[in-house]
Amino acid sequence: MATRNKNSSSTEEKHEGEGEGEGEGEVSVSKRNKDDKKEMFIESYKVEGLSIAGHETCIIFPSLNLAFDIGRCPDRAISQDFLFISHAHMDHIGGLPMYVATRGLYRMKPPTIIVPTCVKENVEELFNVHRRMDHSELNHNLIGLDVGEEYCLRKDLKVKAFKTYHVIPSQGYIVYYVKQKLKQEYLGLPGPEIKKLKSSGTEITNTISTPEVAFTGDTMSDFIVDESNIDVLRARILVMESTYVDNSTTVEQARDYGHTHLSEIVNYADKFENKAILLIHFSARHTLDEIQGAVSALPPPLAGRVSALTEGFNNRRN
Repeated sequence: MATRNKNSSSTEEKHEGEGEGEGEGEVSVSKRNKDDKKEMFIESYKVEGLSIAGHETCIIFPSLNLAFDIGRCPDRAISQDFLFISHAHMDHIGGLPMYVATRGLYRMKPPTIIVPTCVKENVEELFNVHRRMDHSELNHNLIGLDVGEEYCLRKDLKVKAFKTYHVIPSQGYIVYYVKQKLKQEYLGLPGPEIKKLKSSGTEITNTISTPEVAFTGDTMSDFIVDESNIDVLRARILVMESTYVDNSTTVEQARDYGHTHLSEIVNYADKFENKAILLIHFSARHTLDEIQGAVSALPPPLAGRVSALTEGFNNRRN
């Protein structure tokens, strides 16, 4: 498996219309911030963001210092040092230059942006166009990552790209916690002996990687049955799209647009080993009541561990 490190060089609806926590499934929503907006906690992680199909998707995990996709660059994404782009549809990547420019304006360190390798050259040219237009530096570290490749975020955290199935090239990301565990044969040895072995170059630990958060971006349900994606379904938290939630759009139509229908998630319910699942990217055709009603009606084993990101939705029919 290829691995990259931090020293590497530097709209829907047609997408719809065109072509560290404890507890089992722990999800809580409270109104505690100054703007009286809902705050969501999943498995003790605060999760922020907005995701409306064809409009904007940006999912933020502040405690991990990262965001998935950038949408139109919501303010609360700017402080995240790491950004993972799933694909190049405008509602997922449109705010990228503003994200980098705003960080520069506030004299924040250049962010690390991970994109599918197949779009890296185009993203570089996008930044060059903006540099020519406004004479700004737009400093950043741009990393192209292929499916199966890994990138080290910090000593105890890494990310790996996984295959997704959309109408244009796309990929999801799994964030892993990484720790070193003393090998069985060295357990019980006194400290000085372990230190001596380590000094001699002996490998005394095994690397343990635990899938913590997985993010799909836009995709058909095929990623669920892809055997190479087993860690996606084992991650503590899975953030996945569910663009359509009722029979106003068929599964076949959802697939034509490169998206997932909630009924497919129900059909594959037994495959999800995640403690919590956050559904995102609902069609703007759906009302808030429709989304909440569909999620609340989910049967076991999904009931109680699936939540929906509904910021920006209301009960007015679009």
